[in-house]
Amino acid sequence: MTAHNDYFNTLQAVLLADGVCAPTLVIDQDRLLHNLDLVRDFAKRSGHDLRVVEKSLPCPDLLSLVMQRWGSQRLMSFHLPFLLADVKRFPTADILLGKPMPVAAVAQFYRDYQPPFDPAKQLHWLIDTPQRLQQYLNFAQLQKLTLQVCIELDVGLHRGGVADEASLIEMLSCIRQHPQQLSFSGFMGYDAHVVKLPRILGSAKQLLAKSMSIYQQRVQLAKQRFADLWPVSPLLNTAGSPTYRLHENNALCTELAVGSALLKPIDFDVPTLTAHHPALFIATPVLKTPAALRLPGLPDVAAIQGRRPVFIYGGQWLADYVSPSDLKQWPIYGRSSNQDVATVNRDSVLAVDDLVFLRPTQSEAVLLQFGAIRVVSAGRVVAHWSVYND
Repeated sequence: MTAHNDYFNTLQAVLLADGVCAPTLVIDQDRLLHNLDLVRDFAKRSGHDLRVVEKSLPCPDLLSLVMQRWGSQRLMSFHLPFLLADVKRFPTADILLGKPMPVAAVAQFYRDYQPPFDPAKQLHWLIDTPQRLQQYLNFAQLQKLTLQVCIELDVGLHRGGVADEASLIEMLSCIRQHPQQLSFSGFMGYDAHVVKLPRILGSAKQLLAKSMSIYQQRVQLAKQRFADLWPVSPLLNTAGSPTYRLHENNALCTELAVGSALLKPIDFDVPTLTAHHPALFIATPVLKTPAALRLPGLPDVAAIQGRRPVFIYGGQWLADYVSPSDLKQWPIYGRSSNQDVATVNRDSVLAVDDLVFLRPTQSEAVLLQFGAIRVVSAGRVVAHWSVYND
């Protein structure tokens, strides 16, 4: 008899056979490949290129698998140490920064990066304001460099980016005036808000249409007033994991950015990703299963509620319990990152040395907390993947 369903019972047996005795992160490769193929097939139908969001998958072997399966050399990077690792591991990659970086980070990149990666051709710095563009220009003039820049558009998320035509004209004019230092590659407009806002403000499709209308206006302005700057193959990036499937009829943008949808942590349980399978779990051993949870100075509270406590190895992660199904967090006792406590039904067969499973709420931070990731496929551990280090 087991406390888990068939899926997690099999996963427990596989992990225990591999020697799991501490908290570990697990990727179900079969589910991952299913999700990968969903995205790849969608992009083929919609006519878009795919850009892999590296921050959501900060593991070189995982990124390699995704890029190979998609036939894509496009990455989106958000963190300077990861960017430096990317250009070393993937020297032929085309990399777009996913957020504007301080000019000091640009300077450090040029101090530390290694050829044969050619940033003048392969790296797109994301620019959000005329002021930041001026900083980058000053740096490029001082270092006698050409920086390829992509302009961030505010298409409704209001987290930054160009929100008015005057700023865009000022930025494109600056690029035009300094062709030796600045090269314009295109636009990026992130639209995650369209699936997050209350439906009273409109359906996801209606909100996306508004976002794409803004995007279209910015493209038209650039093509009409700065035709000499318009690239032969412009980079017109949009979407994200929650929204990529809404872009099937988007003929404006050239590429979609996707990352977390491939592992589907809890925060990505959205209607647009119902066909995706959760592929990322935390597994950790049960350390203690007392008959009752006794709080200092108080009676046996857990027993009164018909439950008993379970102390696990580690805890307090960005994750929720998923198996056994009756395992619940126990907030009254207090949280611990050393020995967290949950409760199960009193008749549960969960025992010391069994594993419990949690599902992360996100991937970008959680993937970096456990060391090497165990990769499971067809009932066995097939690999141990290292993650990036800061």
